[in-house]
Amino acid sequence: MVIGILKERFEDEQRVALSPFGVEALVNAGANVIIESGAGIDARFADEQYQKAGATIAYSAEEAAGRADIVLKVMPMVKEEWELLRPGQTLMSFQLLGMGRKGFIDHMLANNVTTIAYEYMRRSDGTYPVLRVMSEISGQVAAQIAGRYLRSDHGGRGVLLGGLGGVAPAATVIIGSGASGLAAAQAVIGLGGQVILLDNDVDQLRYADSFFSKRITTVVASPENLRRGCRIADVLITAISINDEESHHIVTEEMVKTMKPGAVIVDMSINQGGCVETSRPTTIKDPVFIKHGVIHYAVPNMPSVVARTSTYALTNTILPYLKVALKGLSPDVKTDPCIRCGMLTWKGKATHAILQDIYDMEVEPFDCC
Repeated sequence: MVIGILKERFEDEQRVALSPFGVEALVNAGANVIIESGAGIDARFADEQYQKAGATIAYSAEEAAGRADIVLKVMPMVKEEWELLRPGQTLMSFQLLGMGRKGFIDHMLANNVTTIAYEYMRRSDGTYPVLRVMSEISGQVAAQIAGRYLRSDHGGRGVLLGGLGGVAPAATVIIGSGASGLAAAQAVIGLGGQVILLDNDVDQLRYADSFFSKRITTVVASPENLRRGCRIADVLITAISINDEESHHIVTEEMVKTMKPGAVIVDMSINQGGCVETSRPTTIKDPVFIKHGVIHYAVPNMPSVVARTSTYALTNTILPYLKVALKGLSPDVKTDPCIRCGMLTWKGKATHAILQDIYDMEVEPFDCC
């Protein structure tokens, strides 16, 4: 089995699909690994490190993709890359279907390429391991971002996120109590900040209340509480999974208009289309814009700003799945862990219900766990 690792071409993406130690583990498991030259440079992994781990260096994307049975990336392929894929290959990466990827899916179906999306890989206990680890990183980064853009020299309110003796901290409102929301809350609390956490899952709010030993305020995310949260927030962090049209813009433009001048929005849901009506995707080089006097940060690949940490975390998480993949993948045979849960396409067929939800495609889903 040949594993091909491509350099990232998504704008400002600095991660790489595997660290050198991940390559070494696959080589020891019997795989041949080919990596495009310079793929790890932004995460401070040199070609020589990959060579020492047992990889072969390819000097073009065509070579790395053309020789591979399984092609690995972090972020979605650009058109020039997906046109390199041939029938029978498998692609594994994040896909960000909420950002308009139908042309890519159509191409995968027409060319009989198996597509596995990291964000939909699900264990039998219902957890999403790859999505979770990147969400945890995004949550921590969100707190750092919020503190930066609150500063006066960045156009913010001039409020210290954690406050100090005699001066109140910033009011940080977090919508969503999943992995990214809890990680953001933990990071803000660690800096001495005040956190108000909103969610519609009361059991999850109870868990958060206990986990943080009542150091945060938990509130049900009713429309009125969302409006009130926007009015009082110095920082608004959105960290929900967008599964339907109703959750797409739960923070409306009218709510944003009521926010304090110089307040900061960090829309971590932007890679699924965003849950703030005034949000639009931004980039690491140009990460913010101002709308109604509010600073918006909406970078879809937030973990890339800590590329080395994120690459190690991604490698730790996907390595067991890749070892399963070395034995071959088939929707007819259940595997543990359940890598098949992330399959979007298989032999010219759409195999995940999300494609019907987003693109109204006919799908032939299978029981993945």
